[in-house]
Amino acid sequence: MPHCVIEHSAAFESAVVMDKVFAGAFQSQLFEEDGSDIKVRARVFEHFRTGNTKADFIHVSLNILSGRSAAQKAHLAETVLQQLAVLALAPSSISVEVIDIDRASYRKIVR
Repeated sequence: MPHCVIEHSAAFESAVVMDKVFAGAFQSQLFEEDGSDIKVRARVFEHFRTGNTKADFIHVSLNILSGRSAAQKAHLAETVLQQLAVLALAPSSISVEVIDIDRASYRKIVR
């Protein structure tokens, strides 16, 4: 955990954005010491609209198991946002949200 899901406009290079998100999640010190549990993936959007403009964007959803405090979630969002801030093009927007995954219903298989 976490599952870091990135949506971004094609103006940004996925590998660079993914590295920044990983670095922010790792820097939060909320996960495994070696970062082995941080999962990052990206979706690139060629076609999008932001109001009446086509401002570039990065949006990150950080999906984590429930149970973290509000302060921990805010810290995670901030460390990821600060890593991404250096990538900002103009005009663009960068947003980060932390989403709780319900522990009672979450399941996974690792082989």
